[in-house]
Amino acid sequence: MDWDAEGLLDGREGRAAESRRALLDKLYAEGVPLDELRRAVAEDRLALLPVERLLTSEARYTAREIAEQSGVDLDLFLAHRRALGLAVPEPDERVYGEKDLESARLGNRYRLAGLRDEEELEAQRVLGRGMARYVEAIMALVGLSVLEEDIDEDELAARLEVVARMLLPLSGPWLEHAFALHLREALRREVVTAEQLATGVRDPGRDSAVAFADLVGFTELGETIPVEELGSVAGRLAHLAEAAVEPPVRIVKQIGDAVMLWAPEPAPMVETALRLVEGSDEGLPAIRAGIAYGPAVNRWGDWYGPAVNVASRLTTRARPSSVLTTEAVRRAADGYDWSFAGEKELKGLSAPVRAFRARRLSPTSGG
Repeated sequence: MDWDAEGLLDGREGRAAESRRALLDKLYAEGVPLDELRRAVAEDRLALLPVERLLTSEARYTAREIAEQSGVDLDLFLAHRRALGLAVPEPDERVYGEKDLESARLGNRYRLAGLRDEEELEAQRVLGRGMARYVEAIMALVGLSVLEEDIDEDELAARLEVVARMLLPLSGPWLEHAFALHLREALRREVVTAEQLATGVRDPGRDSAVAFADLVGFTELGETIPVEELGSVAGRLAHLAEAAVEPPVRIVKQIGDAVMLWAPEPAPMVETALRLVEGSDEGLPAIRAGIAYGPAVNRWGDWYGPAVNVASRLTTRARPSSVLTTEAVRRAADGYDWSFAGEKELKGLSAPVRAFRARRLSPTSGG
């Protein structure tokens, strides 16, 4: 194939042109259509095409055929795709392969286990969001590993393909292992009450300790440093949170410059929050935290309710490098130096909240 005549070497000279020519020759010999090569060049993703092909099975089925062969209702199959955050072509467009058929059959086995469709779709949405973030993190890690100055397009494609071939066989067993560990921890936290046994209804609501911790002045910082450095600062907050947290406290999520934490009782949450605000390292803005204890409900991995709202708003009223809590937290957590911080008017609440500041006991303060 004359790649010059096709215009696919435009703007490339010397080694760069030879590298692209070699990659185009390889892909064309493997059966990649010319139109697909043109699109890849136009979209600056030619080096990614070998890995994309590795992850894609030959388009053989429509969504309607996938549904028929897997035993899954067509609308449910499409709903699963949407829930996972994936593109949903027209039902009669032939874009699916053997891997898609296999996954649909797996999905049908989920249904045979007795899981209800609506609730299972919510779980798929959580999986889709989590998996998208995980893949983004892996892509960033791979990019750091294989990219270097003046790397040839053909060499980059080869390195990416090697890494993908190494990672793919590991991903299934590793994700299964991580799932089992998290499921074990969740079961240890779970409580099934006598009322739930009698009624057969699981109430995910319970009194919980909820905390938020954020970086003071993060918004203003964003106006003075490059965006990539801003992302690094937020990443360091996540690392500090991971280092500070020990069961039964767990990280619920990170939202930009803030992390949300949950625990069944206030005492371990106070200890975690103090470790977190004390762990702010040089060059990182001061951390502040707010903690509340009260009703909260778990909905698909996230927590909602009064305790969540109060903790979030208390955080904005806390001083830099301090932990501000409600009176319920103060009553339930002994072993700290407590001081009354006043009655706080919090947005969205009709009555002020009595707030208390938690500190470490000094060596001379006794018990």
